Amino acid sequence: MRFHSILFDRPQSGADIDGREVPSFFADLNLDQILSSVTAGRGEYNLKPFFCIPLNDVAAITYRHDILRDLEGEALRAHIKSFARNMRAMREHIAQADKLRCEYQKASWFLDAVEIYCDAVRSLADALSLVDVKSRGFLAFREYLATYVDLESFRSLVAETKKRKNELSAVTYCTHIRGKRITVSKYETEPDYSAEIEETFQKFKQGAVKDYRVAFDNPADMNHVEEGVLNLVARLYADIFLALRDYCNRHRNYLDETIRRFDREVQFYAAYLEFIEDLKSAGLKFCYPHVSVRSKEVHAYETFDLALANKLTHEHSIVVCNDFYLKDHERIFVVSGANQGGKTTFARTFGQLHYLASLGYPVPGREARLFLCDRLFTHFEKEEHIENLRGKLQDELVRIHEILQQATSNSILIMNESFASATLKDSLFLGREVMQQIIQRDMLCVYVTFIDELSSLSETTVSMVVTVVPENPALRTYKVIRRPADDLAYAVAIAEKYGLTYESLKRRIAP
Repeated sequence: MRFHSILFDRPQSGADIDGREVPSFFADLNLDQILSSVTAGRGEYNLKPFFCIPLNDVAAITYRHDILRDLEGEALRAHIKSFARNMRAMREHIAQADKLRCEYQKASWFLDAVEIYCDAVRSLADALSLVDVKSRGFLAFREYLATYVDLESFRSLVAETKKRKNELSAVTYCTHIRGKRITVSKYETEPDYSAEIEETFQKFKQGAVKDYRVAFDNPADMNHVEEGVLNLVARLYADIFLALRDYCNRHRNYLDETIRRFDREVQFYAAYLEFIEDLKSAGLKFCYPHVSVRSKEVHAYETFDLALANKLTHEHSIVVCNDFYLKDHERIFVVSGANQGGKTTFARTFGQLHYLASLGYPVPGREARLFLCDRLFTHFEKEEHIENLRGKLQDELVRIHEILQQATSNSILIMNESFASATLKDSLFLGREVMQQIIQRDMLCVYVTFIDELSSLSETTVSMVVTVVPENPALRTYKVIRRPADDLAYAVAIAEKYGLTYESLKRRIAP
């Protein structure tokens, strides 16, 4: 069983991965907020490029699902966290060594880094041999690690590292300081007066007393005096320090590339699982979605906007969950209803679900069946920029034209309040024309609009309406349900509540 990556079931080009840019639709769907929250505190791993590589293969997503299920086990996650801590300590030692001036001090920090690495790898290999893992990824990595620690090259590295450490630990010396002159010599069993001094002053100790000792800074870098002493010690023990220098030169590339890559890639899983723990604790559900490259009959139950839920749970506010489904020839959700009622949130939820599913992550909801699209597009209202000589409506038309040129039958499009700057007549005309293009391409789409007529354009469209409290239409429930559009009913109810109907106004202005 050959292992190459815990993240990809097939080899990937590293250069292509790290060169990926965040897609433009991240901001529209608040995926940029999710990315920031998930990767917070893990900047050293540069996880962002991994979030920019959606998978287009069901087998690749299943590969990640199985790995995540393994990582849900507390024992395995604890071992991975311990390994990550050790690898971080190793990198810190290497980084510190690069900053130091003294050659022998740099070598000592390097030696410590290699020792930490060897211990981390052996500990993880031992731990994985005792943990019951089922995913192809962890089974292959466990086998790779077991083979690696048994290699003669690794065992030799461990043995030589231990030997160098023992040799340095055995180095003893004496310093004789007279004025500005320091003499360094080998330790020849001269008496240690520190024990005698402690014993002499022990008689003056009377119970617990205040500690007047001052803690001095102990910077990692040596000053010129310490460096001079170390250079003299190196001359006294020339064989040991020459061996240390040779060790550093021969083992500069001690870090195995596959293990280094695993240390980075496994954080893609660990970061997300840690991120959703608080949301699960708040009672929100996550599931492994069933994904398909063929069926466009999608659904999700008890789902929610992940970015919004993260914000609300930290504010101890309630998160409203929603359901949706498309069956048979249904392809387009037309979402209408009261403003500030959750229309855009629903659209973002639909987009987030499909993108998170394409990354192989568990998605918000009790159950989900989603379509594995080739590309995801968004058409949200944008602010006008002075350097753009096009008008707002023209800019929207240009953007939707570019999207439709690139989109295929396997693409997903999220449209939010498109063409709102046009008149009602023009918005209806443009909406119909665009939706006809979407229908012809057989695309999945969410269209948030204030135009009710678009919800019944064809058999492919499904009307979704945000609801309000019946007895007080000014209050939003943030629930989005399947039913015919009825914005007029909301308008009449609100007008009646505030005495703004025609009859009410006529009575108020009557002489």
